[in-house]
Amino acid sequence: MVTELVAVLADVLRLKPEKIGPEQTFRSLGIDSLLTVEFVATVNARYGTAVGASSLLDHPTPLDFARHVSRERGPRGSTAADGPPSGPGIRAWAPAVREVPAMASPVPVPAPVSVSVPAPPRGGPVPADVDLGSGAREILDRLREELARILCCDPWDIDPTAAFGLLGVDSIIGEQFVAVINRTYGMSERAVTLYEHPSLAAVASHIALVTKAQTVPAAVRAPAAAPETEPPGVRALLDAVRDDRLSIDEALTLLPRRA
Repeated sequence: MVTELVAVLADVLRLKPEKIGPEQTFRSLGIDSLLTVEFVATVNARYGTAVGASSLLDHPTPLDFARHVSRERGPRGSTAADGPPSGPGIRAWAPAVREVPAMASPVPVPAPVSVSVPAPPRGGPVPADVDLGSGAREILDRLREELARILCCDPWDIDPTAAFGLLGVDSIIGEQFVAVINRTYGMSERAVTLYEHPSLAAVASHIALVTKAQTVPAAVRAPAAAPETEPPGVRALLDAVRDDRLSIDEALTLLPRRA
């Protein structure tokens, strides 16, 4: 059963079965909520079980999950741990033979369950109606390329408005992506940023606002106080003192008093 479940999982993940180890966790294999639904539905249809999608949390590896599915099948399922079969009419157990004998079930197997799995988000250009701040579209293009490099896909396969969870971004990939953002834009964001801004478009707008605030000159951010207005005639008196046309005492005498 482990071999069969690994083959089903490999088909869901678009991988070769030999790339999946029975003791690898589903999380490390990159299986998200949508792929979990597809995988569990395929297993239930194959073995006539009613396993829930949450079972992957309690049984986090293909090996653990195979044991769980075997228990759910009841007496119809048998594993190598049960020992070699024996009795009249049953062929001698030979582990070296790769042929899998057909299993007869006294209990009718339910019809396969049809599960509607939402299509993955589509990529393409950013829709014109998406609200992006000034300079955010250039940032979005760069972020799209960096995330595609981490996910090993084409940038145009990534929908910039889709939630990171739907794109297959887990906590490990999220930390890698935030590290790239900090290195590229000189920021010090934490991984929680992807929860506060849950899509590429939202992150691009956030970065645009932060970097714009950092580049605004100090004179613009904090207007200088208006110079104190000089009383009428002061400038003329100062010019006369500089030109030696008046002494300082004479200038003080002529200096108009302030109210």
